[in-house]
Parts: sequence; structure tokens; C-alpha cells
Amino acid sequence: MNIEMMSDVVLDVQNLSKRYGQLLAVNGISFSVRRQEIYGILGPNGAGKTTTLEMIETLRPIDSGTVILDGIDVRKEPKKVKRLIGVQLQSSAFFDKLTLVELLSLFGEMYGRRVDPLLLLDEVELRDKASSQAAQLSGGQKQRFSIAAALVNDPVVLFLDEPTTGLDPQARRHLWGVIKRIRSEGKTIVLTTHYMEEAEELCDRVAIMDHGKIITQSAPQLLIDDLISDGFKKERVERLANLEDVFLSLTGHSLREE
Repeated sequence: MNIEMMSDVVLDVQNLSKRYGQLLAVNGISFSVRRQEIYGILGPNGAGKTTTLEMIETLRPIDSGTVILDGIDVRKEPKKVKRLIGVQLQSSAFFDKLTLVELLSLFGEMYGRRVDPLLLLDEVELRDKASSQAAQLSGGQKQRFSIAAALVNDPVVLFLDEPTTGLDPQARRHLWGVIKRIRSEGKTIVLTTHYMEEAEELCDRVAIMDHGKIITQSAPQLLIDDLISDGFKKERVERLANLEDVFLSLTGHSLREE
């Protein structure tokens, strides 16, 4: 990597490993993420994706290797790192009886910051739910609110773990738009997903993990082009449309809120 690219790197992971007994969950992986990039980590269940994120997020101790986030060593200064990152919370982590405004204000106080909850809700298009309790939100609304909560400390890097799991097609595509807009406003995003279409749509680059190792990493289209150039052919020709296209054509692309 040349000097110009290094200066643009906000997250640098080198030889990162994590072992649980005889299981080497993460096996010496290395990758870097540039500023204002959406970087995807893909892989089957048990590949080591979540463990990787949790070590970077200071939620699990690092066995070996280094992680440098915005110039700070994650192992040596975890408290500083926590102030630089936003981590998507699952809905179960919220106090269900507080309103969205109250929750965001509370999270701001935890960081010692005075936040404007309505501006954060605008970011994820939930201002009209400002007085609602977390328990009253639909699945898609909860996912969007979890992103608003992760933005409370104005993070340098935002981590999203399976952000659209369980959402219907309209809600999933709407959340893609929210994620793209957040990136366009200067954020760097690292996400995991099981949806390959989602990775193609959102990610500038992806790393594909299996058995604790990164098998390959590049821009999605370059990986596809490399596969085709190696002589890959599908067993059947891809259809011009699929069932999701039928669903969206019949029901519309607009978001349905409960």
C-alpha cells in the first residue's frame, strides 16, 4: 500500500487472531478500511465475522495482532477507541418504556455529550416517531433507530452487524438509502451481511471470510469479473427478474410504516 493510501486509512487490522480453546475463531486476518468507505465482511455462520467486529469494537480481548483505529491502538487505549466508534445495538438493548427522544438524550449523557435527538431522528427518517416508545416501533423502525443511537457520539467509524436481517424488501431497501446517506455525510461504515445483493449495492469493497480466515477481498464487481474470467458459468441462465422484483413491482417500493 502506498503512502497516499495509508494516509487515507482509518482502520488498519494486522494479523488479528482469537482462540476459544481448540477453536481458532479468527486466524491471523489483515485488512484496512479507508475513510468514508463502506466495507463489508461476508461469510457463512461461524466464519468469524462477529468475533472480528467485537475485537475491533473492544468488546472482546484480542489474543494477538494489532488494530489501529484513527491512529489509536485498540489493545492499548480501548477507552479512547470507544469514543470514536458507533456500534449498532439490538432492539433488546433499549429501555422499551422511554421515548426515542429520551433514549437518545440518555445515550448522549453517557458519552458526556449534549445531543439534538430530533436531528438524529431526521438522519434515519424517524422524526414523526419522536414521542413513541421503543417498544411501539416496527422491525424496520427499530433497526433505523439503532443506527441513530450509534450516531450519538458522532463516530469516526460506524459498525453495523447484519443491519437488515428480518426486514421486508421495502424496509431493507429503505435502510440501504439511510446507510448510503450517512456515508455521503462523511462517515466510514463497516458492516456484515448475509445478503449478497446488499453487499453489491452498498459496499465499496468486501472481505469474504471462512473458517476464521479472509479468503479474498476487493470491490464486489472486481471479484465477480475475476470469477467470470476464470471460466465460471452458472448452471442456469439468470432470469431477467426474480420473485422479489415481482413483489416490489406489485406492492411498490415505498416504505410501509406500522
